[in-house]
Amino acid sequence: MEQELSEESVIKVEKLRRVYHTKKGWIKRKKVTVTAVNDLSFFVQRGEVFGLLGENGAGKTTTIKMLITLLAPTSGSCKVLGFNTYGEEKMIRNRINFIFGGEMGVYRRLSARDNLRYFSNIYLIPTKIRERRITELLELVGLTESADLLVETYSKGMIQRLQIARGLINNPEIIFMDEPTVGLDPVGARMLRDIIRKLKEQGKTVLLTTHYMYEADELCDRIAIMKKGKIIALDSPKELKRKYSNNNDEQEITLEDVYISLVEGAAV
Repeated sequence: MEQELSEESVIKVEKLRRVYHTKKGWIKRKKVTVTAVNDLSFFVQRGEVFGLLGENGAGKTTTIKMLITLLAPTSGSCKVLGFNTYGEEKMIRNRINFIFGGEMGVYRRLSARDNLRYFSNIYLIPTKIRERRITELLELVGLTESADLLVETYSKGMIQRLQIARGLINNPEIIFMDEPTVGLDPVGARMLRDIIRKLKEQGKTVLLTTHYMYEADELCDRIAIMKKGKIIALDSPKELKRKYSNNNDEQEITLEDVYISLVEGAAV
């Protein structure tokens, strides 16, 4: 898992930890400490599609929440675009955006166009730029014909596509996508993958979490696999498959094979 840090690194995480304190049990209410992210270190280069994979509870979403300035680290260093995500968050927020899977994040009683106008106003985007950008984004996600319908009339997949447009409204340098294809049909999922490729061509940086191994293999320049808050493997999909193939040329090793082997703690 050797990493070559460069001046083009737009995300730098060193020995990052996030600890939660909670209580267990209804009677004695015993205090329990949960370490969601444990001594995490990695970097992401400008223009890279970086995958963060792991089981539910591995710490992926907690890591993303710290990177997008929604959650303070317990300890360690967490920098985005050269600024600390806690203490210098105002220097970061207008330059990034995020897309979470599911149907949260947009207003169902507004139309798609009005949703995008609302979020444009939050980012103080000038009116002339706003209207042109909204038109372009609606076309990008295939919602032009439905732009003025209330979101409450949308299918689950349409809502997710609107979330993608919302996440691009401020023309961010870095886009964080946490399981963005959840709820998308095959056509919508392919559309999202095409959008990620276009963003890469534009020089955008994408940090992606997904449970679909073929999606990570297809899109990511490098992948970090997490288990219990730690990174247990980090490399390009090609190198991960090569490293864990045991030089067995007769059997083609997939990224899914590598992933399952690592999270289960067995050799491929």
